[in-house]
Amino acid sequence: MKKREIQEINASSMADISFLLLIFFLVTTSMATDKGLFRTLPPPVDKKEKPVDAEVNKRNIMMVLVNSNDKLMVNGEVMDVSKLKEKAKEFIDNPKNASNLPEKELIDVPFIGKSRVTTKHVISLQNDRGTSYQAYIAVQNELVAAYNELRNELSVSKFQGRKYAELTEEEQDAVKLYYPLKISEAEPKNYGQVAGGAQ
Repeated sequence: MKKREIQEINASSMADISFLLLIFFLVTTSMATDKGLFRTLPPPVDKKEKPVDAEVNKRNIMMVLVNSNDKLMVNGEVMDVSKLKEKAKEFIDNPKNASNLPEKELIDVPFIGKSRVTTKHVISLQNDRGTSYQAYIAVQNELVAAYNELRNELSVSKFQGRKYAELTEEEQDAVKLYYPLKISEAEPKNYGQVAGGAQ
């Protein structure tokens, strides 16, 4: 009896098809790109400039320290992270022009007009080498939220009820000039001893 012949599938072009599919997916797939945290550092001090009394400038700096136990200290005072946003808002805005908060300067802001704003304020953030990533991000979020809320409140009051996200690019630039984001991040150090009261 004659053996029945089994027809084989020609797979010679399968490699070409697989290769073309691979290229197609590589070209059409969008890759997510990570974005860093945007921070504006204070300008460097001019060497020709005369040194100014440190006590005068102390009011313009808000010191935020996070120790190795994830405890928060703001200007030497132990604080819960949940209260940081309101504290930062008060520092940035200085609504009552308090002498212990940043000094105000009269500037001309486009779309808004002449306004007294805290142009010289700086939030100095420093964490311990042992600070957890979660605590670091939580503090960052509260500080950025303080700026976002202030900018949003200003936008609603000055631009006919429109929120900051709804403004034009020029209008947003004006709001940023009124509330410039100034968070200075220093290199992590060991604060186990310095922030001992916060442990």
